[in-house]
Amino acid sequence: MDEIQSFTEEDNAKDRQFVTALARGLEILRCFRPGEASLTNSEMAKRTGMPKPTISRLTYTLTRLGYLTYSPDQGRYQLGAPVLALGYTLLANIDVRKLARPAMQELAEYAQCSVAIGIRDRLDMVYVEACRGSAAVTLRRDAGSRIPLATTAMGKAYLCGLPQADRDFLMDHIRLHAETQWPKLKADLEQGFKDYQDRGFVLSSGLWDANISAVGVPLIDPENAKTMAFNCGGPAFLLPKEKLVEDLGPRLVQLVRNVGTSMGRHIA
Repeated sequence: MDEIQSFTEEDNAKDRQFVTALARGLEILRCFRPGEASLTNSEMAKRTGMPKPTISRLTYTLTRLGYLTYSPDQGRYQLGAPVLALGYTLLANIDVRKLARPAMQELAEYAQCSVAIGIRDRLDMVYVEACRGSAAVTLRRDAGSRIPLATTAMGKAYLCGLPQADRDFLMDHIRLHAETQWPKLKADLEQGFKDYQDRGFVLSSGLWDANISAVGVPLIDPENAKTMAFNCGGPAFLLPKEKLVEDLGPRLVQLVRNVGTSMGRHIA
């Protein structure tokens, strides 16, 4: 299981294989968020907790390598094209996207909602593929969008698809981040695990956004030790619980099962 929090030198000081400078550089690239065109050294120092002189050396190096571009007039950095190339390579190598997209688009049109595939990044899920119905009112999230792991149908479905040890590891980190919300979160997650056992899919509960309703199903790939998750959702006033439970949930389960069969994988 990979790390959840940003690396700390204390955690990794005894690991002789761990390259601190590389980890710090990657943390710089992680600072950038959708909708933010640029950041200053001071902003990156605040987000990472690293000293500003360290940030300055790292941004200089990343700029020389092309991973960042710098505007002297504004004193701000932007992500460079090589970062996009890395992301594109990742997406191009996720074969499930190509296999699943026709069925995803068909379901999105049928339900007039959104259907997406996500993978985990720390305590978030990141869309790697998304399809929308043609209705004017639907969710507008594309590949690269991030949603919480613990409070969304996609995130709960991902947790359902994990081996118990990996699930416990993430649950522990969710607890550490949740503070006073943990009792409510734990109860909701446990209800999700029960729903998955009983129905084969999980439901959104409104903890993240009460205006969005969705179902989620994991795609389990034991061959590559990977799990990802699908969701199908839209505005809550268009998707009552009855429709999710009796119609869209079973349809999404079948979609994921068909995708898994096409990949030659086992789907739980």
